[in-house]
Amino acid sequence: MTPDSRRLLPSDAPVTLIDPRGEPVGDGRYAAPDDAVLLRSLEALIVARRLNDQAYALVRQGRLAVYPSSHGQEACQVAAAQVLDPGDWLFPTYRDTVAAVGRGVDPVEALSLLKGDWHCGYDPYEHRVAPHATPLATQLPHAVGVAYAARLRDEPTVVLAMCGDGGTSEGDFHEALNFAAVFRAPVVFFVQNNEYAISVPLARQSAAPSLAHKGIGYGVAAERVDGNDMAALLAVLGEAVRRARDGAGPQLVEAHTYRMQAHTNADDASRYRDEDEVAAWAERDPITRLRSYLRQRDALTGEAEAGFAAAADRVAAHLRDGLNRDVEPNPEDLFAYVYATPTPQLREQAALVADELSREGALG
Repeated sequence: MTPDSRRLLPSDAPVTLIDPRGEPVGDGRYAAPDDAVLLRSLEALIVARRLNDQAYALVRQGRLAVYPSSHGQEACQVAAAQVLDPGDWLFPTYRDTVAAVGRGVDPVEALSLLKGDWHCGYDPYEHRVAPHATPLATQLPHAVGVAYAARLRDEPTVVLAMCGDGGTSEGDFHEALNFAAVFRAPVVFFVQNNEYAISVPLARQSAAPSLAHKGIGYGVAAERVDGNDMAALLAVLGEAVRRARDGAGPQLVEAHTYRMQAHTNADDASRYRDEDEVAAWAERDPITRLRSYLRQRDALTGEAEAGFAAAADRVAAHLRDGLNRDVEPNPEDLFAYVYATPTPQLREQAALVADELSREGALG
């Protein structure tokens, strides 16, 4: 192994700057963001938690078809949005609603697909957020393509491509890393390792020392970070984005976190993990940890916390109002957005449906 290749390897342990008790942890490579940045992050975390829990409740009320919650993983979501510049791109998975909202997407629009609509609900170009990808890792080659195009155009754009631990077992993940490394695409692969690919534990997915170690096989620099430590995430992910923007090529960051709730409302997590395991991770909650840290530094007031709670209430109310409105679907939409210029077959099908609807109306 050459000295250059050793520089690609991640740390032996995930980078941590604030421990689970809220105590600062010294690190010779990364510094914690200042209090103002962390206060803004705490507010975003509290809003994110409320968004997750409100969306989960709306599933039970039949207003959402499904919701893959990021409860417990909110620090990863918030950091992904905060380290990017307005001109950068985010490529989210189905679990990354909070990250999309962090980029400015309206929460109601961000949940359109999970409500059961036929479109993603927002204009991807407006906020530079690609549609949420449900198939595992298929968004990664797309993200690399956007990053490579930015490089060819000499644009300062960085693309942050999100995936889970299960996504690293997919062929798209490996093809994306290889292409990005060969062509020096300015992309950051952000792996949220939440320990389970639906019901499959990490030990049954990979024998690698860590998921970040998969980067060196392709020549991609990698790092590991505590995914429930807001300060460490901002530092490590921010550095990865800076390096990609400065021409150092693709970067891989693995965040060690935990999915506190079931995979979705259709899943029974008690069938594959026990309560003691969940309780251990509850003690590493990202909100509790950051709140404790800021209180110890006298940087967090009761008035500020009340303001954060009020902001979370407003987002939840907006979500309820938006998703409780019934939308009358237009059958013509089935054909209107398939091709810019409809094919003869599509026009024929549209005419057939229109004729049937017309006759049903006449019969009614």
